[in-house]
Amino acid sequence: MNRKAATPAQPLPARERILQTAHDLFYLEGIRATGIDRVIADSGVTKVTLYRHFPSKNALILAFLQYRHERWTTWFDAALLRHSAAHGHRAAALVPTLAEWFAHPHFRGCAFINAVAEIGPALPEAVECSRRHKRELAERIAALLPESAEREARAGAIAQAFDGAIVRVAGDPAAARDALNGLALTIEALSAANRQENRPGVTPRA
Repeated sequence: MNRKAATPAQPLPARERILQTAHDLFYLEGIRATGIDRVIADSGVTKVTLYRHFPSKNALILAFLQYRHERWTTWFDAALLRHSAAHGHRAAALVPTLAEWFAHPHFRGCAFINAVAEIGPALPEAVECSRRHKRELAERIAALLPESAEREARAGAIAQAFDGAIVRVAGDPAAARDALNGLALTIEALSAANRQENRPGVTPRA
């Protein structure tokens, strides 16, 4: 059989290289700590090229947050699907999904919580990006829960526990275990309440 010679992978377009480089630097090292010159050097583009695609550092920050949202939610959905097969109900997959994220060597907390803490007052658009991300996370969590009058409220409670677990970890394995146990207890308590409401003869609250 004739085989074609392998061809080297095509380099990413300049905009993608800049965005991926900014993503890694902003998340791992911090937004304020990362200057534009560092992004230019690490992505291998010229200053003119970077500013053609991102007219300011603020524009690059907002693009990073959108890119991070898309990248993280894609991973989150896939991880939930993988873990849900081993658990009795889909919401329970949140705990091993979060544990998987915590165990990643590049875990540095939530990029959106970090961004608000670092630059929130100076860049309100970043705060709004973070709020949108959190709203979508709560919607994803709600989709894991059974239909009930309390579904959105329960999803909100789990989302708060989810964020609390992320903040508590801070690289401490013991804190990570405690945070995950707390999230598991929250999910189980809300699931038990839902089962109670769905028992025959129990009228759901309006």
